[in-house]
Amino acid sequence: METDPAFERAVAALRRGGLVGMPTETVYGLAALATNADAVLGIFSAKGRPSFDPLIVHVADAAQAWQVAKPDPVAERLAAACWPGPLTMVLPRRAVVPDAVTSGLETVGVRCPDHPLARALIAAVGPLAAPSANRFGCLSPTTAAAVREQLGAAVDEVLDGGPCQVGVESTVVRTGPEPVILRPGGVTAERLEAILGRAIPVADRATVAAGLPAEAPGMLASHYAPRAPLMLRDGAWPGDPDQGLLAFRGHDLPTPSGPCEVLSRSGDLHEAARNLFAALRRLDAAGVTRIVAEAVPAQGLGLAINDRLRRAAGLG
Repeated sequence: METDPAFERAVAALRRGGLVGMPTETVYGLAALATNADAVLGIFSAKGRPSFDPLIVHVADAAQAWQVAKPDPVAERLAAACWPGPLTMVLPRRAVVPDAVTSGLETVGVRCPDHPLARALIAAVGPLAAPSANRFGCLSPTTAAAVREQLGAAVDEVLDGGPCQVGVESTVVRTGPEPVILRPGGVTAERLEAILGRAIPVADRATVAAGLPAEAPGMLASHYAPRAPLMLRDGAWPGDPDQGLLAFRGHDLPTPSGPCEVLSRSGDLHEAARNLFAALRRLDAAGVTRIVAEAVPAQGLGLAINDRLRRAAGLG
């Protein structure tokens, strides 16, 4: 992949301070050199992202992570078990990380993505700051085409790594003696608890979001939203043909109805997570006046899916 012309253009763009759409296993990221403050500021400009919302630094492995962040025993244990993979850890930053990345905080979120293109890119140029490659607050992209659609000329190169295999963003954990899940994501709470042999609480979203600057990326109460207003299903499905429906298994959808998307007819939460943002994007493209979404079982990846739906609905 290192000899691919698009890859070489991406490397050159990053080295000169540009922006690259980078595939990961979670969602596509908008990458810039993490140590180049001017390049990092370009991410905020391209996304329309507020400067108080910190960015995640993507690394090739744990050894590189500890060059930008200071590990503790919990972090080292989780890195050994979960990296490469969809886990971000919030740790004290080292001096090499500019304020532009952390929004002035003394901590930084780091993760090692589980995608060959992402890791090859990091190996070629160094750690990359990379939030999701979308306009701020909008749906996260899970294909290269979705990146181009949202960001257009604001990004210098988009690497096409195929559809994302996880489909929701990484789990964010604050480590230390009392670890806390700041954002549910691609690594389930059950897996983290099995690794550490203890219960790990999920932080109250409203409390974290109210304390700006945010402690971790993606903590704002209204986020990951389609253009059409989204509400969570409460009671019967609407039969209005102008409203779009987002169902988990699709067992009780009304007939007739508006456009419908089913996340997983078999009830597979991994499949549902992979399909989430693409399904919302298709409903948006159908021109519906509103999207009514059904919550999924609150276990495993269901915690992350429901978290994204609540934020899309502006419920925190």
